[in-house]
Amino acid sequence: MGIPLLDLSRQYETIQEELEAAALRVLRSGRYILGPEVEAFERECAAYLGTSDSVGMSSGTDALLAALMALEISPGDEVIVPSYTFFATAGSVARLGARPVFVDVDKDSLCMTAEGVEAALSPRTRAVIAVHLFGRVADIPAIREVLDPRDIPLIEDAAQAIGGRWKGRPAGSLGTLACFSFFPSKNLGALGDGGLVGTDDEDLAARLRKLRNHGQVAAYEHDEVGGNFRLDALQAAMLRVKLPHLDNWTEGRRAVAARYRRLFAELGLEAEVQAPEDDPDRHAYHQFVIRVPAEKREACLEALREKEIGHNVYYRVPLHKQPCFAPQDGAFPVSEDAARRAVALPVFPELREDEQAQVVRVLASVLLS
Repeated sequence: MGIPLLDLSRQYETIQEELEAAALRVLRSGRYILGPEVEAFERECAAYLGTSDSVGMSSGTDALLAALMALEISPGDEVIVPSYTFFATAGSVARLGARPVFVDVDKDSLCMTAEGVEAALSPRTRAVIAVHLFGRVADIPAIREVLDPRDIPLIEDAAQAIGGRWKGRPAGSLGTLACFSFFPSKNLGALGDGGLVGTDDEDLAARLRKLRNHGQVAAYEHDEVGGNFRLDALQAAMLRVKLPHLDNWTEGRRAVAARYRRLFAELGLEAEVQAPEDDPDRHAYHQFVIRVPAEKREACLEALREKEIGHNVYYRVPLHKQPCFAPQDGAFPVSEDAARRAVALPVFPELREDEQAQVVRVLASVLLS
């Protein structure tokens, strides 16, 4: 029996009765799309985030798309995004006919920086999407110092970071809008796709609710073209069960991260392994991504496969090198270096210390040879 990258069955065992009761409640209600269950989750999530409102969406990608639509991003506009992140961040921009402008990321946090954003601004810049990569919260206040005087909105792509904080403030409460994904593998995961946009702007929240339902303002009356971005009641009910457990699960992930660092030190791997920044308040550890010497990465991956240890590579091809996007001038050394060196290790609250020790021993067998 190997060690999984993520084992949701272990989580299920701890909240089985709650989840099954919530599912039965939805089945008996006869309300399966939007409705009271979604409205209750929106209120509870807004309270958790510290925002005045939140709007449930059908996925994290649809949350990004709806947020950009609410900001009236259109063909010819430019939206600044990091070059090292999941495809949906830039793909949502391109779907609206706008141009994603890529910036490199910080060598330690792997998040975009205020300096990078400022250098990429142009007269066509209409928005910036800052990603809290792998659960590490980006320096949103510094980026807003660049954007606010220019009235450029900032979207937090917090798909990987619910539970993370910046100086006590929750990820998702720092920008103009914040987009979340509740894909099952996320720290707060549904049983299928789900997403949400958080905001303090009442007008944007109202527009998001209209856009997620085909731009409908009254029954079969539409004053603009929206989409089918509605969150279903079953996913909302599952998320309502899980949300009160989130902080404990986040602390569990942080404990796993701390154990990895201790094990790396005990086996003398600190010179070979670049672990994520040790910032337990800021980081929600959606992923525990280390960087190893590029020339040894494939050997590490093969050794992990051989021992049936779950792992992944995020992300082999940075966005500025994706063939679907036009070539962009500029240098992206950090993104390209991370793409060559990154390895994601198992991280979830129920991961046992003996399992972590085995993961680290396998890495040591390659990195210290």
